[in-house]
Formats: sequence, structure tokens, C-alpha cells
Amino acid sequence: MTTKSSDCTEILVGKAASMDGSTIVARNEDGYGPVNPIKFVVHPAKDQSNATFTSITTGVTVPLPAHAFRYTGTPQADQSDGQYEEAGINSFNVGMSATETTATNARVLGYDPLVNDGINEEAMVTLVLPYIKTAKEGAQRLGALLEKYGTGESNSIAFNDQNEIWYLETAGGHHWAAMRLPDDCYAIAPNQTLMQEIDLTDDANFLVASDLAQFVAQHHLNPRPGHFNFREIFGTHSEADAYYNTPRTWYGQKLFNPEIEQEPTSQDMPFTRKPAKKLAIEDVQFFLSSHYNGTVYDPFGTYASGTVDQRRRYRPIAMDRNQCSSILQIRNDVDADHAAIQWVAMGFFAYSPYVPFFTNITDTPVDYKNTTTTVATDNVYWLEKTLSVIIEPHFHDYVATVNAYRDACQSYARQRVEATDQASQDASDMPAFLTQSNAQTAGEISKRTHALFDQLVKQGLNLSLTAWEKGQNL
Repeated sequence: MTTKSSDCTEILVGKAASMDGSTIVARNEDGYGPVNPIKFVVHPAKDQSNATFTSITTGVTVPLPAHAFRYTGTPQADQSDGQYEEAGINSFNVGMSATETTATNARVLGYDPLVNDGINEEAMVTLVLPYIKTAKEGAQRLGALLEKYGTGESNSIAFNDQNEIWYLETAGGHHWAAMRLPDDCYAIAPNQTLMQEIDLTDDANFLVASDLAQFVAQHHLNPRPGHFNFREIFGTHSEADAYYNTPRTWYGQKLFNPEIEQEPTSQDMPFTRKPAKKLAIEDVQFFLSSHYNGTVYDPFGTYASGTVDQRRRYRPIAMDRNQCSSILQIRNDVDADHAAIQWVAMGFFAYSPYVPFFTNITDTPVDYKNTTTTVATDNVYWLEKTLSVIIEPHFHDYVATVNAYRDACQSYARQRVEATDQASQDASDMPAFLTQSNAQTAGEISKRTHALFDQLVKQGLNLSLTAWEKGQNL
């Protein structure tokens, strides 16, 4: 069996670290190549006696509970190799983001190898999100499934509800651990095993596989007796980590803790930090859309005078393999029936706006769920991907226009969330009201995106090297 690897970037923000008291779980799904079409859907609640799930990728069959809650997801358009639902929020306002590709070291894999017939990224949201009522329950359910069926991949998975964020990392084929993010902290996950010191006796803040301590002791895996540092025991610490992964943590911590001096390749950066100031949705969006902006490592070389080598040295967060980004926001300052918002961006996030979708809904807009496997600009995924093809060769000619478009969309999105919150007080059918509100929001932003497309195509035609009308000599 072969498995796909989806290299992503994730950020978590606790409720006391966010400006409005929300819990935030956010992740870029980067896919397996520049093309991996994604759609945004909602599944209704349903009763399902004697139901099972069988994975297309591994063949594992798992019995399902008798009732599934409503939930949103961002699955693949082509599901011939599985759904890969990736990120969503259910009817209990529990969010789940799965997965962040990580790595388990070779020593651990010698004792607990990955399996060919277990539960991988493709199945995790489908098997967990419709059946949980809290973030902690999400970590517990997924952990139990991993122990029973195993996994063929190393991954991290995040859950949030109104009060808590839980972050789970797999280790080998059957082992795992999860931690509760401190409320006043944020955390950045860039394709590494990251959790550090775990207190095996503190089940209010840590959950682990039932035999984790025994497994580590039996195989002499702990290099520092008296401590239980999950990153040291199970993770990797390679040069590839230093250049592919840790610079993304460095940049995020540079944004949110600018007072701290660190090297981009440092493998000692802590997983969690208290931000210098509280973070807003816009801060999360900027980070997930960033490419070392304002540093010599920016591949676009926008403001800093980096060398060619510096601009190509580190893997950026925004890149050609971006497919779909979801920010799962559970708010604490409004009623529960409209507290959950999934902010969705598709395409290449340096150019794409985030659209806020309330998740207590019955449907999603047509151009978010009609994604095709062939290029068609009547759906948002391909419209944004086509824009990236137009923009990147002339980035500096277009960047001011694109940034103005994204800023205007963000302001409009904020206005729509505020207006929907206020109007919701008079709604007699909240799911129907929020579904219609989402359609209005998405429709306006899609209209603006098509207008940008029109503008850039016409502007681009004037940038041709054969524009003889401008007096250019061939």
C-alpha cells in the first residue's frame, strides 16, 4: 500500500490568547502537488443502525455509532482514493482539523512499525467528528481507534470546543499522546513531532495511549529518565527538519513574539508560547498566508534584499501546493447556535481571501461544493488556482491590486459576521437563516473575485513582451 503525504502548517490559539475569547484551530492543507481539488460541504445528522465505514486506502472496516451529528468538511473533489474531509465543525460546536503530517523516528518504528490496514488521514474526520461532543472526547475517540486499528502514517490532529483545544500526535503504528493547549498560549505545528514534557499523571491536561509508559520503558526509549519529553522520545531532529519545518515556527513566533531572538533552523523552539499581545483572526490569516514577508527569505523578494539562495532557502507557508485553508473559530461572546465559524480559503493563500461560514447550516454555496477535477472558473477552487497562475509571473505588477482586494474582502467578511450576529436575534429557523447568510457573504466575495480575474487578465495582456504598440523593440 502507498500513502499520500500532505505537508501542512497549523496554528492553535487558546481562548485567553485570542482577542475575542475564541478558541481557534487553523491549518493549511497543502496537498500532494499543485493540483488537488477541494470542496466545502455539510453533512446532515443521521441515524444509522449497524453502519460501518470501510477505508478505500487501507481496507480497514470500523463499526460506527448509531447516530451521526451534523458536520462540515472540506473533502477532495475526486474521492476515488478516499474522502480526506480534513477540517470541519459539528453540531456541538466541536472543531477537528486532520491532519498535520509529522514523523516518528526510526528507533521507535523499529518497535512499533506503521501498519498497512489501519486508520490514516483519509478517514480520521469521517470516523471522529460526527460522534463527539467535546474536544477532549475527540482526542479520546481517535486515540482509542489508533490503538485498536493502528495507522500507516505519522500525524498530528487538533480539536477545539468553546473552552478547550486538544492536540494529538501519533507515534509509530499504535501509540499516541494528546495535550490540552494552555488557554493563554498559541502553538505552531510545521510537520514535526512537537509536544514536549508530558505529565502522565495529569489526565486533565494530558491523554496518552494505554500502554505508552510501558512501551517506552520496555524498549529503553527515554534518553532522560525522570522526564517524559514526547518530542525527544518519538520525534525526529534532522537537517530536513531544520530547513523544511522549523523556519515556519520561527516566522510565526517572530510575528507573535517579536521580542524573542531565535534562529530559523533552531530545533529548541518551544511548542507553545504566550503571545506578546492577543491574536485576532486577521493575525491567524496573515500567518497562514505568509511567505516570510519582510525578511530576506521571502521567495518573492518584496521588500528585503535577500540573495537568490536566501529566497529559496526555507519552505514557505504559502506555496503552490496550498489547496484549502480552514480556520475553525468557536466563539464565547455569542449564543451557541451561531458561535461556530469555519473561515475557508482556497487556492494559493497569498492571493485568496478567507470567507466566514457559520456552520449551523443545511447547505453550502454552489461554487464551494461543485468543484470539478478539470479547470472551470465557476467554482471557487479553480477560480483561485487560475488566479495564482496569472499573478505569480507578474507578482510585483499585481501585488498592490491583490492586497487591496484581499483587505476589502476581509473588511466585508467582518461586516457580514457582525450583521449576521445582530440579525440572528430575530431568526425563527437558525440553520436556514445562517445558510442564507453564508450564501450572501460567499456570493459577494465570489463576485469580487471574478471582477479581479477580469481586471488582471486585461492588465496582463498589456504586459506581453510583444506589446509592439508600446514602442518596445523585439
